[in-house]
Amino acid sequence: MASLKDMRVRIASTKATQKITKAMQMVAASKLRRAQTAAEAARPYADKMSAVIGNIASAAAGSPGAPALLAGTGRDQVHLLLVCTGERGLSGAFNSSIVRLARERALALMNEGKEVKFFCVGRKGYEQLRRLFEKQIVEHLDLRSVRQLGFVNAEDIAKKVLARFDAGEFDVCTLFYSQFKSVIAQIPTAQQIIPLVVEEGAATSTTSYEYEPEEDEILTRLLPRNLAVQIFRALLENNASFYGAQMSAMDNATRNAGEMIRKQTLVYNRTRQAQITKELIEIISGAEAV
Repeated sequence: MASLKDMRVRIASTKATQKITKAMQMVAASKLRRAQTAAEAARPYADKMSAVIGNIASAAAGSPGAPALLAGTGRDQVHLLLVCTGERGLSGAFNSSIVRLARERALALMNEGKEVKFFCVGRKGYEQLRRLFEKQIVEHLDLRSVRQLGFVNAEDIAKKVLARFDAGEFDVCTLFYSQFKSVIAQIPTAQQIIPLVVEEGAATSTTSYEYEPEEDEILTRLLPRNLAVQIFRALLENNASFYGAQMSAMDNATRNAGEMIRKQTLVYNRTRQAQITKELIEIISGAEAV
């Protein structure tokens, strides 16, 4: 059995841990509001961009001059998985849930005989994926030095992806991230971004338009921009999801530490009481012997 001194040290250590988790919870809560606002502000622009491109793409459907970002390469053999995760842990299942979704997709594609490559954005996803797919990771981007996410970060990623696509290194690119719903709900999401998937109902307008320049030329300019916009949205959603998951995880850790302190204190008091009782019995027994 541990000594009273060891128990006191253990209780003090748990209390110190509780203070740390409580502080991290408060920091995550303060950063979550700003991150959530940024993610929610990006959604209408990204959705409208998809709707506009959907309308133009429907008009350009079947055109021999349609950009490759819309029409694809004509093959479905090499897949690039763009996996966006966090740079830090202590956020519950936030990082692992995104990685799990990407891993399941990769294994399913490989079972179909497809070739899979990974582009990792974020340290945690890279560390987990390289255990199984180290040779298939073609690029890793670390954003730890970025204090505040900006569109320039998404543009940088989009340029790297486009350069590989133009070089013929892959046929299909799928973006993986976590969509923010609430502090307790973050949804791992897979979104195909190359070739662009125009969802049914995206082109909702019944009005006939005449385009200047032609649809193909407009799409050639808009599609790379849309790629950066969708990646930027994913980064902002991830940022809000991270702080939401971290806030929830640190709240649970603080509660668990409090329960552990209660149990440790109870054991300490009982042990101390038993030791005092034993010492009193020894004193009384010694007095009676005399």
